[in-house]
Amino acid sequence: MHKKILLSLILLGSTFITKAQNNNSSNLSIRQIMQGDSFVGHLPSNVHWSENGSTIYFNWNPENAYSDSLYAVTTKTKAIKKVPFNTAYNLPATRGTYNTDKTKKIYSKHGDVFVMDVSSEKITQITNTQASERNVHFTANEKQIAYVLETNIYTWDMATGETTQITNFTNKKNKEDKRSAKDNWLYQDQLELFEVLQTRKAKQDAEDYFEAKTDLKKPLAIPTKGVRVLNQQISPDGKYVTYLTVKQANNKGTITPHYVTESGYTEDQKTRSKVGDTPDTYQLHIYDITNRKTYPVVLDNLEGLDYIPEYTKEYPDKDYKNDNRIGYISGPVWNADGSKAVLDINTNDYKDRWIVLLNVAEGTVTNLNHQHNKAWIAGPGIGGYRGGALGWMPDQKSIWFQSEVTGYSHLYTLNTTSKKEKALTSGDFEIYNPFLSNDKKHWYFTANKNHPGDRQFYSMPINGGKLTQLTTKVGGNDVTLSPDETQMAILYSYSNKPTELFLKDNPLFSKTNSEAIQLTQSTTKAFNSYSWRAPEVITFKAEDGAKVHARLYNPKPEVKNKAAVIFVHGAGYLQNAHKWWSSYFREYMFHNILVDNGYTVLDIDYRGSAGYGSEWRTGIYRHMGGKDLSDQVDGATYLINELSIDKNKIGIYGGSYGGFITLMAMFNEADTFKAGAAIRSVGDWAAYNHGYTARILNTPVTDSLAYRRSSPIYFADGLKGDLLILHGMVDDNVHFQDMVRLSQRLIELEKSNWEMAIYPVERHGFVEPSSWTDEYNRIFKLFNQSLLGIKP
Repeated sequence: MHKKILLSLILLGSTFITKAQNNNSSNLSIRQIMQGDSFVGHLPSNVHWSENGSTIYFNWNPENAYSDSLYAVTTKTKAIKKVPFNTAYNLPATRGTYNTDKTKKIYSKHGDVFVMDVSSEKITQITNTQASERNVHFTANEKQIAYVLETNIYTWDMATGETTQITNFTNKKNKEDKRSAKDNWLYQDQLELFEVLQTRKAKQDAEDYFEAKTDLKKPLAIPTKGVRVLNQQISPDGKYVTYLTVKQANNKGTITPHYVTESGYTEDQKTRSKVGDTPDTYQLHIYDITNRKTYPVVLDNLEGLDYIPEYTKEYPDKDYKNDNRIGYISGPVWNADGSKAVLDINTNDYKDRWIVLLNVAEGTVTNLNHQHNKAWIAGPGIGGYRGGALGWMPDQKSIWFQSEVTGYSHLYTLNTTSKKEKALTSGDFEIYNPFLSNDKKHWYFTANKNHPGDRQFYSMPINGGKLTQLTTKVGGNDVTLSPDETQMAILYSYSNKPTELFLKDNPLFSKTNSEAIQLTQSTTKAFNSYSWRAPEVITFKAEDGAKVHARLYNPKPEVKNKAAVIFVHGAGYLQNAHKWWSSYFREYMFHNILVDNGYTVLDIDYRGSAGYGSEWRTGIYRHMGGKDLSDQVDGATYLINELSIDKNKIGIYGGSYGGFITLMAMFNEADTFKAGAAIRSVGDWAAYNHGYTARILNTPVTDSLAYRRSSPIYFADGLKGDLLILHGMVDDNVHFQDMVRLSQRLIELEKSNWEMAIYPVERHGFVEPSSWTDEYNRIFKLFNQSLLGIKP
C-alpha cells in the first residue's frame, strides 16, 4: 500500500501497546509517564500574597482532584491549608490598581468592582450586576473610580457614592450624516412642493432643538457604527476619555470538523483564517468631556511610517502596497498626576514599534523612541502582538521601556522633554519582567546573566549600576515579592526537579543571605522512585560558526547502542536547553526511557529559539527550515564526531514547529536522518495563521519565495527514511487538513515508507493519557525498528 493510515483508537492499539512495552529496557513505562500530572504530581502555580504579607496563596492539587484549588501557607508556621471555596471567592483579586500612597486598592473580580482599604483590608463592593465591569482605574485625582461596563465608562465617587455615566457610544446613525448630492436635491424639491412636509419639518426642527438642549445634560452620543471600541479609559484628571476603534477586515475563516461527538453527527467548529489576512484598521480617539467633542489622534508624523520592506526588492515587477501600516495602539500610559501620557504603537507588518508622547488636547503625538527590525519586532518586554513593558520613572518626566537595539532585550529610560535616552543594563543576556521597588530607589527583574539557561532574580539601583543577585539556586526562579518586599515566594525548579514553592528572605532587607525554605512537596511516590537525569547543557558549533546550546542525555557505556534521537521543541520562539523543569516534561521523561534503552538524546535550541537575543530569534526570517534545520544537522554531526554515534542510526522528532522541522529534515536532509516522527506538524505555512506566520515569512502574496522554500509539502519527493506522522483530527491550531494534503502529496509521489496515526478527539495539545500513550509507543517503535532493526 502507498498510504497507511493508522486510526489510533484505544481498542485497536491495545495489542501494539503491549508489544511495544516488551521492547523497553527501562524501569519506566510509556503508559506510566504519559499520565502527566497524575504521575509527576500537580505542581504549585499562580502565587500571590495577602495584603499584610502573612500568607502566601497559590494554586495546587496534592489530592489529585478534578482541578486545582487555592491553597494558603502562613509564613510564620509554614502550615499549608486548602482555602474553602467561599473564602477564596471573597478574597481580593490578585491584580489591582493602587492609589499613589497605596492606601486604596481597586480591582474587578467576578465581573464586579471593589475597593479595599489596604491598612484594614476592609473591602467595599461598588457594583453588583449580572453584567461584567472591567478596566478599573482611578480618575479625578484619585477621588473617583472609573470602570467599563459593556462599551461605556462609568465613574463612582468615593466620597458621595454617586455613579455617573461618562460616555455614550452608540451604533445609531448620526442625524448630521450628509445626504448625497442627488438625495439632497430630491429632499429640497420635496419640501418646496408640499406644504405638509414643510409644516412637519418645522415641528420636527423645534422638537430637535429642545431635545438637543436636553442632550447637553447627558454624555455626548459618540457614533461607533461599523467599528468595535476597545481600551476605553478616562485620564487621571477626569477631563479626557481615550478609546481605540477597530474596523475589522472581512477575512474568510476555516472549519474544523468533529467526528466523535455526543450528538452522533459530524459537527463543524469555526476556526481561524489563513495567513495573508487583510489587516484590521486601528484608530485612537479622544473625547474632550468639557467641550463635548471627539477627534482622532493623528499619527502621520511617525518616523519611518512610509517604510517599504527590503524583501520587496526581490519582486521588481510586483507593486507593494500597505497604505495604512498602523497596527495595534496600546495606552495611553499616564504619569501619576496626569500631565503626560505615552502610547506604544506597532505596525501591521510587525517591523516597527513606536513609543510616542500623546498631546491629548491637540490629538497629536511626539516621537520618543522608534524600534525597527527588518525581520520583526519582538523579544522579552517588547511585545509584538500588543504593547510591551512600559512605565513612568519616579520623576514623572521620564519613562522606562525595553529594547533589542543592542541585540538583547535590555532596560532603558528616556526623558520625555529632552528625549535623552539611557541604557540601564547591557550585555549578552536578557531582562525579564522589570518593576520598581516600593521606595522607587531600585529595580527588580529576572535575567539569564549567568547562563542562557539559568534565570535568577536581581535588584539594581534606579539609575543603573551593579546587579545584585537575590536568588541562589541554579535553574528557574520565578519570584513573587511580599507587599513589603522583605520576603520572596519562589517557584523554583531544576532540570530534573519539578517546580516547588520556596520561601526566602530578601537579602536587601536581611543581614544574611539565607537559604530558601521549601514549602511544598508535590511529586508522587511513583515519580520519586526513579532516578531522573539532569541533562548536560552543552554547546556545539554550527556550520556558520554560531554557538548552539543543547541538552544532552548520555546513556551508560554498557548500554549505549550508538543510536541517537534529536528532539526539536515546538513554538519556534521557545527555550528548552535550559536548567529548569521543562514544559515538555513528558518528552523529558520519554528521553529518560530512550537513554535507558541505550539511545543518546540531543535537544537543541536551534535558530529562532528564545533566550539568545534578536539575531538568534530572527535567524529564521524568510526561511523556516533554513538555519533552524541546519542546526539539527550540525547537532547530528556533533553526535557522530564527538560521541561516536553511528551516522546511519540518527532519528528526529518533535511537535508543532518541531514536527515541521522533522518533516523538513526527512525531506531535505534524508542522508542525515534515518527516521522521523512528526507530531501536529505544519506542512504548508500558507495554511497557518496570520499573526504568527506573517511576522516570519511576510505573506504568500507579497513574498511567495519565502513560503516556497519554507513549506515541507514542496519537498516531499526527498523522503528516503521512515516517516511517522501523528496528528489530532480536531486540531484548531495546526489544522488536520495540513497533513491530509501532505498525505495526498506523498501518495501521488508513490512514497511507501510513511504512515500516519490520527487522533479523533485531540486538539493541538493532547489531553487524553491514552492518546499520549499511543502516540509515544508508536514513536518508540519507529526508532527501535528503523534505527536498531528491532521488530515488535
